[in-house]
Amino acid sequence: MDALVEQLARNLAQRTSRRRLLGLLGKALLGGMALPLLPVARVRSAAAAQEPGDPMTCDYWRYCGFDGNLCSCCGGGITDCPPGSVMSPTGWVGTCKHPVDGKDYIIAYRDCCGKELCGRCACHGDKGDIPIYRTQLDNEVLWCFGVKSGWAVNCTTAVNLGAKM
Repeated sequence: MDALVEQLARNLAQRTSRRRLLGLLGKALLGGMALPLLPVARVRSAAAAQEPGDPMTCDYWRYCGFDGNLCSCCGGGITDCPPGSVMSPTGWVGTCKHPVDGKDYIIAYRDCCGKELCGRCACHGDKGDIPIYRTQLDNEVLWCFGVKSGWAVNCTTAVNLGAKM
């Protein structure tokens, strides 16, 4: 094995100069950095493809423990805050049943803070909501504490954390 590697290295050294080798290495590095910029058809995961319902309505499956305005109606998305607002560092959780696979999923609800209240698509789902002694499950708490940009709640996101074990 050593002799074979040595012979290949010697043949390569005899046929190529250092400048050419460095040029090829530079092109490969530059090409590798530009590769993510190419237009590629992105394949959605099977779970994302099986998201039934309309995320702009309160009866969407992820919103079973939701309380607030839907960020998907306020310029953001199901998991993204609208421009100009900041996601709260904390939030509450709920467990919602997926209508297609029948599994229970843990959903994290986090408020988007710092902008005035959106006021569109207000929903109140209280499935699993329990008294204040379990704060992490209470959707009536103002979750914007700890955000430097202000206490105002703009809207709320619903992030799927995965299947309940």
